[in-house]
Amino acid sequence: MGLESLLLLNLAVALAVMALLWLASLALRNASIVDVWWGPGIAGLAWVDLAATGAHPRTLLVACLVTLWALRLGGHLLWRSHGSPEDPRYAAMRRYHGRRFRWVSLFTVFLLQGALQVAVALPVAVVAAHPGPLALGWLDVLGAALFAAGLAFETVGDFQLARFRADPRSAGRVMDRGLWAWTRHPNYFGDCLAWWGIFAIVLATPHGWLALPGPALMTFLLLRVSGVALLERSIAARRPDYVEYAARVPAFFPRPPRGRR
Repeated sequence: MGLESLLLLNLAVALAVMALLWLASLALRNASIVDVWWGPGIAGLAWVDLAATGAHPRTLLVACLVTLWALRLGGHLLWRSHGSPEDPRYAAMRRYHGRRFRWVSLFTVFLLQGALQVAVALPVAVVAAHPGPLALGWLDVLGAALFAAGLAFETVGDFQLARFRADPRSAGRVMDRGLWAWTRHPNYFGDCLAWWGIFAIVLATPHGWLALPGPALMTFLLLRVSGVALLERSIAARRPDYVEYAARVPAFFPRPPRGRR
């Protein structure tokens, strides 16, 4: 199956699943479930592509790595949102649009995220359509190492933050320990690094550069849309010490810690 056919298949699957998820959100009155499905939905596309094109060592490697990333992210978001009310972003949309929210959310939340899943998963489709030589090489090893480093970075960062928040003495304070002393968003940096690792693996294929928009879009989303930019707009108002913290710790790319001013 060619790349164009795989992309159309991925789009059909992603939008169909998102439509069902939208129906579930109406029954639950909670659109936040779309965030939990972000990672697992991308992993699902990897296995759809693998089934459509047949087993290949590189396709299987990418599918397994994406699944590890998806299980970690989806599990973390599910644990964090369990028993919590709807995400403030969607709650604000619900108040603003009123009865029209159900249709607004279908197109601007669920179907949009389905389309973004297909775009981010472009490396998965490229490696499935053009898997390259059977033997794995140095790019595969490099990509897997970058992926492992990114996955470990975001896992440790989220664990450190969860432990910090669980301590009553941390109320109103800024997390500036561990990886959070190196970057203000270690979870987002690790996420980004993992996907550039996937891209390095895909570069071992004859048409690997076609996958470049996937990790580039993921990086843009993390930096400018739903990640760093979204949190930075509100966190300073909630954490008085955040301005001082931001002055000495980089927003994204890690740097050795500096002392307090």
